[in-house]
Amino acid sequence: MVTNRRSVADPSTLTGWYKSSYSGGNQGECLEVARGHAAVPVRDSKAADGPAVVFSADGWSSFVTALKGGRLSA
Repeated sequence: MVTNRRSVADPSTLTGWYKSSYSGGNQGECLEVARGHAAVPVRDSKAADGPAVVFSADGWSSFVTALKGGRLSA
């Protein structure tokens, strides 16, 4: 597996964060994704000032496709 390390100095300064409509509301088990950036930052919705995992656009697309297809295990 090839990975590229990217970082966001302060993810809380990014705009366009959103939660999936499938996230279940306010149960506190949600991820947020920021739109409109060269990379795709993902963070824990409970920790808006915390770190973000940053995917390349292709990496994020592959990750979501794998989730939808049930190809990831815990």
